[in-house]
Amino acid sequence: MECKIPNHLAIIMDGNGRWAKNRELNRSEGHLEGSNTLIDIAEYCFEKGIKNLSVFAFSTENFKRNKEEVDYLMNLAMKLLNKKLNRLKKQNIKVLFSGRKEGLPNNLIKAIKKCEEETKDNDSGILNICFNYGGRSEIVDAVKNIMDKNIDKDSINEDTFKNYLYNDLPDIDLLIRTSGEYRISNFMLYQMAYSELLFVDKYWPDFKNDDIDNAIKEFNTRERRFGK
Repeated sequence: MECKIPNHLAIIMDGNGRWAKNRELNRSEGHLEGSNTLIDIAEYCFEKGIKNLSVFAFSTENFKRNKEEVDYLMNLAMKLLNKKLNRLKKQNIKVLFSGRKEGLPNNLIKAIKKCEEETKDNDSGILNICFNYGGRSEIVDAVKNIMDKNIDKDSINEDTFKNYLYNDLPDIDLLIRTSGEYRISNFMLYQMAYSELLFVDKYWPDFKNDDIDNAIKEFNTRERRFGK
C-alpha cells in the first residue's frame, strides 16, 4: 500500500529545558541544541515530501519566564535567522512566521521581515515558525482584522475566515508533541480541528529522523473520517 505523507505536519518542540537539566546543563544549552534539531528535522521533513511544516518555537505565554531566559531565546532566534536558515533557503524553502510582533525586539522583527522577503518566491516547501504565538490570540486577531475591513458577516464562512489567520496554510494533518506531555498548549487551534495527534516520550533535542519515519508510519495506520 502506498505510504501517505502528511501535507502539513506540525510539531510542538517541547523539552529543551528538561533535556538540559538531566545533563546538569543550563537551560540555554538545551535551547541551543533544540535549535540545531529544528533545522535537521526540517530538512529531513522536506526530503520526505512534507510540503508544510509548522513548529511551535515561542508562545505568548513564554514571556512569563525569567528575563534572562527570554532574552536568550530572542538572541537565539536572531542567530537562527541569520545563519542556520540559510541551509533551508538553499533548498528553495519558503519561511513564514506566525505570531504577534508586539513585544519582540526591533532587530528581531527586522530579521523576520528580511527572512520572509528573501524566501517569498521559494516553492519547494513552507516552514512556518510560530513565534510569540498563541492559538486563541490568532483567532482574536483574525476577528479584529475582519472587523477592520468591514466585511459583510453573511459572506464569512469557515474557508474565508482562514484567510484572516496569520498565514494561509492548509489544515494540519498530523501534530507531534515531544517530551511526553499530553496537551496541545494553545497551538494552532483553528487549523488542528481534524488533526491526528501523536505524543512522543522524547525531549525535543533527542528527536531524530527515524522519529519522523515512525510518525509517518503511525499516521498511515490512522483512519481519517472527518466526522463521516
